[in-house]
Amino acid sequence: MTTEAKYVLGIDLGTTNSVLAYARLDTEQPTIEVLPVPQLVAPSTVETSGLLPSFLYLGSPEESKAGALDVPWAKRRDFAVGLYAQKQSAESPQRTVSGVKSWLCHARVDRRQPILPWQAPDEVPKISPVVASQRYLEHLAAAWEAAFPDAPVARQRVVLTVPASFDASARELTREAALAAGLPEDLVLLEEPQAALYAWLSDRGDRWRRLLKLGDALLVCDVGGGTTDLTLVSVAEENGGLYLERRAVGNHLLIGGDNMDLALAHATAALFAEKGVRLDPWQSVALWHACRSAKEVLLAPGGPDRHPVSILGRGARLIAKTISVELERAKVQEVIVEGFFPMCKITDKPARRRVSGFLELGLPFETDTAITRHVAAFLTAHGDAAGPVRPTHVLFNGGVFKAEVLRRRLLEVLASWFGAKDAPKVLEGKPDLDFAVARGAAYYGWAKQRGGVRIRGGTARAYYVGIETAGPAVPGAPRPLHALCVVPIGMEEGTETDVPSGEIGLVVGEPAQFRFFSSSVRKEDRPGTRLTQWTPEELVETAPLETMLVRDENIQEPYTPIRFHARITELGMLELWCVSTQTDRRWKLEFSVREEDAGEC
Repeated sequence: MTTEAKYVLGIDLGTTNSVLAYARLDTEQPTIEVLPVPQLVAPSTVETSGLLPSFLYLGSPEESKAGALDVPWAKRRDFAVGLYAQKQSAESPQRTVSGVKSWLCHARVDRRQPILPWQAPDEVPKISPVVASQRYLEHLAAAWEAAFPDAPVARQRVVLTVPASFDASARELTREAALAAGLPEDLVLLEEPQAALYAWLSDRGDRWRRLLKLGDALLVCDVGGGTTDLTLVSVAEENGGLYLERRAVGNHLLIGGDNMDLALAHATAALFAEKGVRLDPWQSVALWHACRSAKEVLLAPGGPDRHPVSILGRGARLIAKTISVELERAKVQEVIVEGFFPMCKITDKPARRRVSGFLELGLPFETDTAITRHVAAFLTAHGDAAGPVRPTHVLFNGGVFKAEVLRRRLLEVLASWFGAKDAPKVLEGKPDLDFAVARGAAYYGWAKQRGGVRIRGGTARAYYVGIETAGPAVPGAPRPLHALCVVPIGMEEGTETDVPSGEIGLVVGEPAQFRFFSSSVRKEDRPGTRLTQWTPEELVETAPLETMLVRDENIQEPYTPIRFHARITELGMLELWCVSTQTDRRWKLEFSVREEDAGEC
């Protein structure tokens, strides 16, 4: 489909901002550019920006009829994406969708159902996380084709980034949204921390081999709007030459700029209370979004000492009165630095207590917001008998680290763990972190096509299927569940393997639930390893697949003996085949919830 591609497009579908970068494929060296994206900044007013804020405003019928939400390629729209939608998140939060990527990986909700804006009034139309993601990608695709009408998106090479911690279901849902938006079927999913490192490599060229040496360990610390993504990359040697290999990825951590904004909103609500202003639920949501802008202004280099935070008042007046308080830079630093980057020991672990804060947003935020403790746990989990991993270098990524005070604090914590002499060095890159992931994705796509440095590593996680054990039934007690490893950590793209397991009974001809698990720490497990016990830190359950597999006409029993065959496609997607041991029938199970794709292939 993309054999005639002229360009490679790198797309960062971010929690806070989305970006499209591109490079021509017919050049000897990649020249990577960022696409200026036309978008609404006010009703009927379109401007361009390299950033497309990942916000979606669901307009009223009156706005649609008046053409207030029109963009150059679409008329009479009833929604807006981008800067105007971001502004509306503070003024009309009940009509604004945000944090879509966090919802996309939230397995406890039906991500195909129209649930956003979360808890919005009945009169407000709603949209699903998958469709919202599709809308962002459609906007980027339309902006590209408006700028490059002779190079339609469907005919280009496309690399779309996802968090390294996304499980297979979230990756498949992302891919589904991308295909619905018109992106090519052979698009590649690339982990965001790797993309950030590719951006650094693209700036350095072959000089990276003089900056790094054999045995170095790179910690990519990516703190974005919704998630914290941790990745370790090691420097290894083969045939006398250095290469990079991803060593480990962290668990999915819902800690990011959104949590920081919410923490600021709680602190700022106290300032409103001092004025005798009690905020209702939607004013609280508006305050949360308003604190985002205040945080960015106050933590920017040379930012002011104070910044006003305003929300609309409530009352019977036709024009609502604006209420404001002053937020101090020192207060912002106190809330964010001490709340999210506290000093701690390398032996500290994140607290697992249950707290009541933040639950009204509906997302499973981490109860311990101390990113430094999560970093400590990550380095400890992937260490060895000699102790935690000692990274030699740190690469910062994500909008949160645009604040120098936060970069400085994390480096201070790392130095306290390993000593000032052995403290990790910073891999310096281009100063604007907003574009690094998209630029790195474009570079990766160019290098994949034309040849260049590639980070090795295969799958970031091991994957398991839940096997219900045989035995007599016990009233009120489910049969014990074992976890069978079908894909080990590091299984390379384009490879496949039979899974030793003996015969397993596959339920066919009736609805059944298939349970899946993943692990980022069980590095020794091989295909066929069966676990009878595990801790929540070792295995994490992903979204189950509920479907009915078609019964073979030669099979009379409610189940059929099968063996497993696992395959990682060239595009990085996981396929698990159930192969009958009695007939020539095969069923494909994907880590998705698409019933039309489950069953015989």
